[in-house]
Amino acid sequence: MDLLTLLQLFDSSLRLSTPLLLACLAGLFSERAGIFDIGLEGKMLASAFMSAAIASYTGSVWIGLLAGIGASLVLALVHGVASITFRGNQLISGVAINFLASGLTVVIGEAWFALGGRTPQLEGASRFHELMLPLADPLRGIPLLGPIYSDVISGHTIIVYLSLAMVPLSWWVLFRTRFGLRLRAVGENPAAVDTAGVSVVGLRYAAVLICGVLCGIAGAYLATALSAGFVKEMSAGRGFIALAALIFAKWRPWHAMGACLLFGFLEAFGNRYQSLELFGADVPVQLMQALPYILVVLILAGLGGKAIPPRAGGEPYVKER
Repeated sequence: MDLLTLLQLFDSSLRLSTPLLLACLAGLFSERAGIFDIGLEGKMLASAFMSAAIASYTGSVWIGLLAGIGASLVLALVHGVASITFRGNQLISGVAINFLASGLTVVIGEAWFALGGRTPQLEGASRFHELMLPLADPLRGIPLLGPIYSDVISGHTIIVYLSLAMVPLSWWVLFRTRFGLRLRAVGENPAAVDTAGVSVVGLRYAAVLICGVLCGIAGAYLATALSAGFVKEMSAGRGFIALAALIFAKWRPWHAMGACLLFGFLEAFGNRYQSLELFGADVPVQLMQALPYILVVLILAGLGGKAIPPRAGGEPYVKER
């Protein structure tokens, strides 16, 4: 494998890991507050459809992004009401959101555009375009560092850079602010937080809404940056991969970025080497494309070591009288 091929793999890895990283950070905030959310997939899918549909109609990708975030927030509130206000089963609520998004995006898409559930192709200002960082072309000739800066770091959409910036920001919010301390405490011992006079319900709703915003950005990226429109089930299990990455990272932001980059690299590798010969035999294309999902199974089987979730995760809080 030459240097150019390796740089192209890393470039693709960044692009493909972006929705995973945003969804993983979304789950991080929610689960740190004690709300398990397997509805990340559904929120991403709803956001992808709405962002592409509105961007196609208005011709503005930014309006599409806001619409996608809005759609994700609506589903996040549904999950919050079901699991926080009515103290329902959080896993069932998440599954219901996934089914709801999967069905509604196709039905509404067919009703609006009559394209088999797809949206029209996005062009021009209705989708995000790559940004060239300063001095990318002049520095390209510098051995090794030049191509890394010009071909790997530069040339991505603004959402890629936003997702990377969200990692230190999430770490700072969770581990260096009073809000983050209270949020983590709610996921460990909500009764102690309530005793201190802090609203457990308010903090959990805040975490759910943050989760909705990040999932909205992730879904909008899928339809308006990584692709040029919405197609049926385009999230393709990325929400579940993000949950596996979160478990692998043991609910820590920096480790989550590493896990998502690993999944992105495996997907990029599988896409590039769809025909690969190993030990004199051809590796099936399906096996190469399934590499990220195989890693999910291995992680859930305990490859990443013992991962201990927040102690109050998945349990509705009932205030003692």
